[in-house]
Amino acid sequence: MTHGHFTAGAPAPDLQTAQAAHRRIQSFVHRTPVITSASLDRLTGARLFFKCENLQRAGVFKTRGAFNAVYSLSDAEAARGVVTSSSGNQAAALSLAARTRGIPAYIAMPKIALKSKVAAVERYGGNIVWVESQGAVPTAEEYEATAAAIQARTGASPVHAYNDLRTIAGQATCALEFLEQQPALEVVLAPVGGGGLLAGTALATKCLRPGTDVVGCEPEMADDAQRSFRTGRIVRDFQPRTIADGLRTALGDLTYPLIARYADDVVTVTEAGIVSAMRLAWEVLKLVIEPSSAVPLAAVLEGKLAVAGRSVGVILSGGNADLDNLPWRP
Repeated sequence: MTHGHFTAGAPAPDLQTAQAAHRRIQSFVHRTPVITSASLDRLTGARLFFKCENLQRAGVFKTRGAFNAVYSLSDAEAARGVVTSSSGNQAAALSLAARTRGIPAYIAMPKIALKSKVAAVERYGGNIVWVESQGAVPTAEEYEATAAAIQARTGASPVHAYNDLRTIAGQATCALEFLEQQPALEVVLAPVGGGGLLAGTALATKCLRPGTDVVGCEPEMADDAQRSFRTGRIVRDFQPRTIADGLRTALGDLTYPLIARYADDVVTVTEAGIVSAMRLAWEVLKLVIEPSSAVPLAAVLEGKLAVAGRSVGVILSGGNADLDNLPWRP
């Protein structure tokens, strides 16, 4: 979960921006595999193609946006480091990108962050600054205040997990790769929280394959993106209580317009559907995915969109599951 409001002050990303990001980061990120399953095809009546961002460096698609942001900085900017506020995947991804460039990463993290996520940041050399909070869970304002204090002290460049044009362009590279690997996709499904992945996916897909449907998938218990998409304005008044911890954030003012323009729909899934899809991926695909990753597969399994007979691309966004608290354990 990431907070704060950082923008890059650049024009809205387009296909050229995404392609430039792809060239910038391709030597740093994995070209992740696409896998299929005859069993899941029979179960769903579709031809499913899974883009395995759970096998990306740091185990998550966010590595793409983090590397694009870090390597977009001038040498003078980079020398002062980067700062973000995150309780998980963005923290690890930005720490890895910064370490690769040889610059400091400052991460405003809540004390309630999963031990596994904290360990990942430490493994990649990120400098954790704990967010001081009045309550058990820090507010967006408390995250922002911590990040702003770090920025003031260090001069580090802010990198937002999704509401940053460099981040969005980096996330778009996942779809660029996916369409190279599987050009005939008729539908592409991506999870949506803050919207960086869906915005980039929709932009890249519609620019390259205008006839391909792009659908965002999110939990019913965190349905702000669907409500925003259908009402034509960003909905912020929601209380996310979903197991999909990566999807508890609201859309940003940079991600929402791209989703509104390029995506075809946003569908929601149940909590039970998320757990069931996550377990099925572990059992059938033999892939470790986290709950947020399971949401698009859950949308297919719950019949939330018509996929029978169609070629469907499913982005498995990350594999950083909390192994000490798997959701199907008693």
